Amino acid sequence: MAYIDFLTAVHSSTKRDYLARVNDPEYPKPKAAELAKRWDFDYWDGDRRVCYGGYRYMPGRWAPVAQALIDHYGLKAGDKVLDIGCGKGFLLYEMSLLEPGLEICGIDISPYAIEHAKEEIRDRLQVANAIQLPFPDDHFDLVFSITTLHNLHNYDLDKALREMERVGKKNKYLCVESYRNETEKANLLYWQVTCEAFCTPEEWGWWFRQTGYTGDHSFIYFE
Repeated sequence: MAYIDFLTAVHSSTKRDYLARVNDPEYPKPKAAELAKRWDFDYWDGDRRVCYGGYRYMPGRWAPVAQALIDHYGLKAGDKVLDIGCGKGFLLYEMSLLEPGLEICGIDISPYAIEHAKEEIRDRLQVANAIQLPFPDDHFDLVFSITTLHNLHNYDLDKALREMERVGKKNKYLCVESYRNETEKANLLYWQVTCEAFCTPEEWGWWFRQTGYTGDHSFIYFE
């Protein structure tokens, strides 16, 4: 298991007004969170004060992450790759462009996301839950999950980490939200609308040991 940061550049490219997010009069935090947790239009393509405010494909935005995953894990044509929490499949699509012949697969809990996924790869995505992956043991050459598993309650987080370990042959990578100090903790609380597992890096390490997760990881911080 290693700490490998593939995501900070993408994460830090977004500017955030934490106080405006939590104090908005039309979409106060409880209302925004209630809408977001339906994982439907409001979460993906509704008002920015709820969540993404329009999660659209931007050519090349995910290419650096896709290339980093391909290079680091030595992926090649014929390798099987699973994205847990794939959303609309933009990262998987970039991977398919950079390394043609990859057998990509994605799952997401949101029917809306799959319905509005990148058309070119939509047939390789499906609605499913991270706590019960519809795949056999040791099936994928790389299993990854980016900013997804922190959205699970503890009892489901345990199952999801064990499932991720089960379906991957060797290489696994996950990125979750975390905090290192009280400022980052407050910012995370202000900004998030779906997070359920509020853990420090040390607590995440405990989760990995508890569930037998052997893959790589990194954290997103709200500085």
